[in-house]
Amino acid sequence: MDRATFACSTAFFRDSGNSSPAAPGFPGGHVDFIDKIDSFTYSDFFRDYLIPNHPCVFSAKFTEDWSSRRTWVTCDGKPNFEHLLQKFGEAVVPVANCDVKEYNSNPKEQLPFKEYVEYWREYIHNGYRSSRGCLYLKDWHLSRAFPELDVYSTPVYFSSDWLNEYWDAVAVDDYRFVYMGPKGSWTPFHADVFRSYSWSANICGRKRWLLYPAGHEEFLKDRHGNLPFDITAPDLRDKRIYPRYSQSQPPLEIIQESGEIVFIPSGWHHQVYNLEDTISINHNWVNGCNVAIMWGFLQDELAAVQREINRWKDPMDDRHLQCQLIMKSCTGIDYKEFYNFLKVIAENRISVLEKGLDEESSSRNNSKAAISTLGMLHAVFDLKRTVKVLSSLNANEDFRKLDLTSLSPSPEALLHHLEAAMDRALL
Repeated sequence: MDRATFACSTAFFRDSGNSSPAAPGFPGGHVDFIDKIDSFTYSDFFRDYLIPNHPCVFSAKFTEDWSSRRTWVTCDGKPNFEHLLQKFGEAVVPVANCDVKEYNSNPKEQLPFKEYVEYWREYIHNGYRSSRGCLYLKDWHLSRAFPELDVYSTPVYFSSDWLNEYWDAVAVDDYRFVYMGPKGSWTPFHADVFRSYSWSANICGRKRWLLYPAGHEEFLKDRHGNLPFDITAPDLRDKRIYPRYSQSQPPLEIIQESGEIVFIPSGWHHQVYNLEDTISINHNWVNGCNVAIMWGFLQDELAAVQREINRWKDPMDDRHLQCQLIMKSCTGIDYKEFYNFLKVIAENRISVLEKGLDEESSSRNNSKAAISTLGMLHAVFDLKRTVKVLSSLNANEDFRKLDLTSLSPSPEALLHHLEAAMDRALL
C-alpha cells in the first residue's frame, strides 16, 4: 500500500511513480514512492530522478532478496546481534558519539565490533540511556573489509557509480558504508561528500529524513555564513544569529521503513534520525549526471581555501600548491587527482567502445559489467559529460598553474582521444 508522509506542516504523498503535490516554496518538491519493481526501469529513474535531481523512495520489494535482510534481522524485525557477532565480532569499526559536538560533527573512535554490540545491548536494557552517550556505528567500509560476503546487491538504478569505480581501480578507498545504531542515534545537518548522490537502504528499523533542496541551505546560514549543526535547534529562530531563517521553508520529511531505499539527490542537505534500532546500507556516488556539480563544488572549496590563505601576512611562492594540499585534506581530492578520476572513467568507456564487451572481462570488471548492463549509448553519454568537465578543468587557471608534466596522458592528449572516440562511436 502507498503511504502518506508529511513535511512539517506541509503534506506530500508518495505514490507508485506518479508526481505528488509540490510542497510550497520547493519547485517540484515531492517525494515519489516507487513500488512497481517489474515495470520501473533504469531509463525511468534516469529521466525522472537523476537528471532533474529529485528524491524518491523505493519500496521494500527492491531489497527483499538481499541476504542481509534475512540473516541480519530477527523474526520480530530487530538487529540479529548473535549472527552479526558471529560474522563480524573481531572487526574494528568507527563509532560516533551523537551526544557530543566537535566542531561541526560528532567525534569518532575505533571500537571492536563486539564491544559496540555489548554497549548497544546494555543501552537498550537501560532504557536507551548510557553514561557513554548515544553511540552510532557510522561509515563502516564493510564491503571492503569483507569482500567475500554477499550481503546485498547494488540496484541497477545506482550502478553508474564513478566514485567507487575510480577508488576500486586505485585500490585506496571506497564510498560504500554500513550504519548501525540504536533508537535516538542521528546524523547532523550536512550534504554528502563531493555533493554526490546517495542511496540508503534500511536492513531493519526506521529512519526520519529532513531534506532541503540544493541551494535552500543558504537561508539556514548564520550571520557568519556557517550552516547549523542541528536544523531543529531553537536558536535558528533567533534573527540575530540566523537572519534569513524566516525566509526558509520547512524541510521535506521522509519516514523510511524497513527494507526501503531512499535516494538523496546531489547537493541536497539533510539530517537523519533513527526512530528504532536500525541497520542501513549506504553508498555515495557520482556519474555523468552530476559530475559537473562535483567540479563546481571543488572550485568553490578551492576558492574558500584561497580566501583564507590570502589573509596570511607572509607571502608564499608555492601558495597555489599549499591551497591544493589544504583542499585535499578537507575534501579528500585535489585538482590533479580529479583529473586522474576523469581519466580512469573516460578510459574505461573508451575501452568498451573500441574493444566491445566480452562476457569474461565483464565478469571480472565491475565497471565493464555496469556499462554492459546500461548499454553503449550510456557509455557515450558518460564520455560527453566527461569531455565537458575535462575541458573546463583544462582551461581552469588554478589547474594550469600546477606541474602537469606528471599527468599521463596530458590533458590535451586525453581530450583529443575522447573526442575521437566519440566521433567513431557516433558514426
